Amino acid sequence: MKIFHIKYIKIIGTLLCLCMLMTSCKLVFNGTKDSERNKEKIEKVVISDPVEKQMSDLEKAHQILNEMSLEEKVGQMFIVRCPQENAIQSISKYHLGGYILFGRDFKNKTQEEVSLNIQSYQNASKIDMLIGVDEEGGTVNRVSAYNQFRSSRFKSPQNLYKEGGWALIAKDTEEKVTLLKSLGINLNMAPVGDVSTNQDDYMYARTFGKDAKLTSQYVQKVVGVMNNNKLGCVLKHFPGYGDNLDTHTGMAYDYRSYESFVKNDFLPFISGIKAGADAILVSHNIVDCMDSQYPASLSAKVHQILRKDLSFDGVIITDDLYMDAIQKYTKAEEAAVVAVLAGNDMICCTDFDVQIPAVIEAVKNEIISEDTIDQSVIRILCWKLILDIIE
Repeated sequence: MKIFHIKYIKIIGTLLCLCMLMTSCKLVFNGTKDSERNKEKIEKVVISDPVEKQMSDLEKAHQILNEMSLEEKVGQMFIVRCPQENAIQSISKYHLGGYILFGRDFKNKTQEEVSLNIQSYQNASKIDMLIGVDEEGGTVNRVSAYNQFRSSRFKSPQNLYKEGGWALIAKDTEEKVTLLKSLGINLNMAPVGDVSTNQDDYMYARTFGKDAKLTSQYVQKVVGVMNNNKLGCVLKHFPGYGDNLDTHTGMAYDYRSYESFVKNDFLPFISGIKAGADAILVSHNIVDCMDSQYPASLSAKVHQILRKDLSFDGVIITDDLYMDAIQKYTKAEEAAVVAVLAGNDMICCTDFDVQIPAVIEAVKNEIISEDTIDQSVIRILCWKLILDIIE
């Protein structure tokens, strides 16, 4: 009888151990399943994260870069005035990154003709191009200056603000987006971020005409609308024009203190950068407190301020190197090489047939490193991917 009890107890103990083991296994199994479910949720979150989208654009840009020749890479760095002759041949020959259209490209042309011309440029390009205009409103309109495109010219930001405040500024920007994109234009060289409140200043009529705080709000509003509609924008003219003379006709010297730029002129550019502007155009002014020797567009010191102090990691573009301020300062081919060495990603110019070979030769002679070229081209390709110019 005693033996029976001992056996019985052993059997019961064994059964209890088995039950406990099975329960434990079930918990572990369920825990593993829960862990896998959580992992799936985490993976889904990561995949939908906007940062992942940016990384994929960067990866795509590197893939494109790896398949490009030196000539193709240098060509991408040039956004040039659309030539009146051989525009399509120039795209194939020089692998141009973009064309800027002016009044002559719209005058006496229908909307259909302009659209077909632009499409022919894109068809000729291995990598789709930036097609830009200066449609600022007011004194600078390339498209709406002709009534076959719009019944009236786009008004200046100053007049818009007087008539309807921020709501009218936003509506006007949306109308510009609609018109430009309907023609195949994917870049507006705007907004003007210069601060000017003096009607006697050369740049005044093109500015918002208010202090730095209100100009910053204006820039933020315009950049936001353009970004939402995938139309490229360019903030200009860094580091701030102030009351300087017209650099189209000669060199302008700026003797203001650096503190005045920090407290005033930089603010609209900082606002635009925070709003997501992907490109900034640099002026030809010689700003004494930053670099007394070189125009801002050719100054490594000015570009370092833009990169480091303002934390801008987008595309830096020169003002047109064809302007008298540069023509009188240095030769065309030298200007392009100096511009790249200074830190510009894109060269805005007219003499591209001279300047592109000069930059290629400078790379071959190790004056410019190919790594410098690659960094700029990656920024340009990422910009085109963000704007869906490159599918």
